[in-house]
Amino acid sequence: MNKSELVDAVSKKADITKVAAQEALEAIIECVTKALKKGDEVRLVGFGTFTVAKRAASTGRNPRTGEAIKIPASKQPKFKAGKELKDAVNNK
Repeated sequence: MNKSELVDAVSKKADITKVAAQEALEAIIECVTKALKKGDEVRLVGFGTFTVAKRAASTGRNPRTGEAIKIPASKQPKFKAGKELKDAVNNK
């Protein structure tokens, strides 16, 4: 399912216009992004938790040349599914 298909599904499920569903989805994405940028976590009970994990700097290898390269430290967004979501996917 891509973003436009999700907007269509939300529009039908919530009985709202596609424009309203798109605006709501974009607002959610924006709010989650801002929270993660600040280092906060976003916990949606029953769905899951969005967090930021820190990845330390490391040394890697260029697969073509074998040359050692430095990989800088970075922050990675992570999502951990909640119990209800896991159960729904596993048909429990």
